[in-house]
Amino acid sequence: MITTATLTDVSALNILVNSAYRGESSKKGWTSEADLLGGIRTTEEGLTETIKKSNTFILKYTEAEQILACMMLVEEENSLYLGMLTVSPDLQGSGIGKKLLKSAEIFAKEREILKIEMTVISVRSELIAWYERHGYVKTGETKPFPMNDPNFGEPKQALNFIVMEKIIGV
Repeated sequence: MITTATLTDVSALNILVNSAYRGESSKKGWTSEADLLGGIRTTEEGLTETIKKSNTFILKYTEAEQILACMMLVEEENSLYLGMLTVSPDLQGSGIGKKLLKSAEIFAKEREILKIEMTVISVRSELIAWYERHGYVKTGETKPFPMNDPNFGEPKQALNFIVMEKIIGV
């Protein structure tokens, strides 16, 4: 089931997101950033601030009352920003990520938003290819990675983002 996360979910979301992106546990899945970034991916404080924003939503995928996946959606002026798409490392490749992407499209259509955007670390070629298979395209735009901001992790090499988008019909 996919529903909107609340403040009571913050602790479970924090564990899920950090386990999927960083450290040894993340290496069980194919979306790990552990070889690119050290440190943590998020904090309970950061997630709490995110959930409290009026234009930001975290959707969670649960089974048997356990959060197995999530993503952040931010309503912007002419688009929906999709970030922090997370699936438990043990369940990656099971189709949950596809379900979340579809939910993002439904979310956007309900709000009459025609475009979903995201940023992806440019060296994550497998992840970029996965998004391309789901209709996202590279815009040609790049953005700098916040190399000196520990809230994004501790880079092990020079990094930057590419911007990807998907135009959806309403």
